[in-house]
Amino acid sequence: MDQATHNMIISFIWGIADDVLRDLFKRGKYPDVIMPMCVLRRLDAVLEPTKQAVLDTKKMLDDAGITEQRAAMCEAAGQAFYNTSRFTLRDLRSCNSQQQLRQDFEAYLDGHSQTVQDILENFKFRNQIPTLSKADAIGTLIEKFLIPRST
Repeated sequence: MDQATHNMIISFIWGIADDVLRDLFKRGKYPDVIMPMCVLRRLDAVLEPTKQAVLDTKKMLDDAGITEQRAAMCEAAGQAFYNTSRFTLRDLRSCNSQQQLRQDFEAYLDGHSQTVQDILENFKFRNQIPTLSKADAIGTLIEKFLIPRST
């Protein structure tokens, strides 16, 4: 990675921290939110093209009463992970109610496959959601991660 790209990424991350997290968390706690959100945004971008196929496969499997769904879901997603929630991060940014946004965001997190659940658990990301929700910051955080970076 060249220095310009590195600096751009650092500016992007610190911009989010300054705009969204500054008065909510101590500076040393920023990674507790930034790191899992970086991972979620990347996974979301990878899964976005196959979202409808995953939802269709999930419905078909549920309708057929098939409980062991992992292999079929991974195949539908084209990845070793998937998300069966009806949401993408882009969908979540249009929610007007903070209470509904929190519920929808938690449903989005819950829809991830076990591999991603393990990552979220290791980050202890769900511990940050009450603070973000109380401050009405979930939507802003998501929006900041969806802003395209110029290269």
